[in-house]
Amino acid sequence: MAIPDYQSIMLPLLKLAGDKQEHKISEVTDTLADQFELSDEERKVLIPSGRQSLFYNRVGWARTYLVKAGLLEKTRRGYIKITERGLELLKEKPNEITAKFLRRYPEFIEFQSTDKVDMPPEVSTKQTPEELIEEGYQNIRDNLASELLVEVKNSSPQFFERLVVELLVKMGYGGSRKDAGEAIGKSGDEGIDGIIKEDRLGLDVIYIQAKKWENTVAPAEIQKFVGALHGKKANKGVFITTSSFSKNARSYAADVGTNVILIDGNQLAQLMIDHDVGVSSVSSYEIKRIDSDYFIEE
Repeated sequence: MAIPDYQSIMLPLLKLAGDKQEHKISEVTDTLADQFELSDEERKVLIPSGRQSLFYNRVGWARTYLVKAGLLEKTRRGYIKITERGLELLKEKPNEITAKFLRRYPEFIEFQSTDKVDMPPEVSTKQTPEELIEEGYQNIRDNLASELLVEVKNSSPQFFERLVVELLVKMGYGGSRKDAGEAIGKSGDEGIDGIIKEDRLGLDVIYIQAKKWENTVAPAEIQKFVGALHGKKANKGVFITTSSFSKNARSYAADVGTNVILIDGNQLAQLMIDHDVGVSSVSSYEIKRIDSDYFIEE
């Protein structure tokens, strides 16, 4: 069964609390997951940020909406209980509870108006406000990565080498940028474009192959790189390309027994975004939650 949207969870959640007992939200979530017959895989699906399970997030928003409508109340940290209003609603035996349905309660209308959480009907039944924010962020990031990769592909080979240096240094490799810049491009060995320190002390080195290509990288290129590594008695290498790797190339790198990391164009762009290479921040937003520990009185 597909993971239900948060509005589909509202009525089952209210019914579960209809026994007038106090319920722990984590236990309620497990019970609801059983009721919806979610598989182990569905229960493990995370929201885009990876900080929370998707189903738990949706149960949380269903609970929030029911609390704001006065149908549930938070009795203590992590616990809920049905209210008299909630019991009265259950007597009506509604077929479903939606955000639109909850607008019969003035408190809920005020909540939506004050907190700007009202959403168009066509999306409100599918995603929570948090999911919409995260999906929007991911779309912006994916578009940025695509634009960034186009710019990288249009750059000169010399600029691409400098970009690789900048990225690796910002990722914590190579010591200073000056050291890394001197190391890159100096080897001259076939299959190796440069050498960079693994750490600031230079306890180990990593050999680099950087290819500004359009064509898919075939296994032969990886074999050549691995052969060059063996010639240097090295066991660590990074192969970076603006294009992609064939399935066989990835299989070869995984099975060869030498620690070779493959970074394709998409991953390169994502790493550039993560480490602020070639991009700048336009705006940022923080999503905050109540710090329940703050309100615990000793």
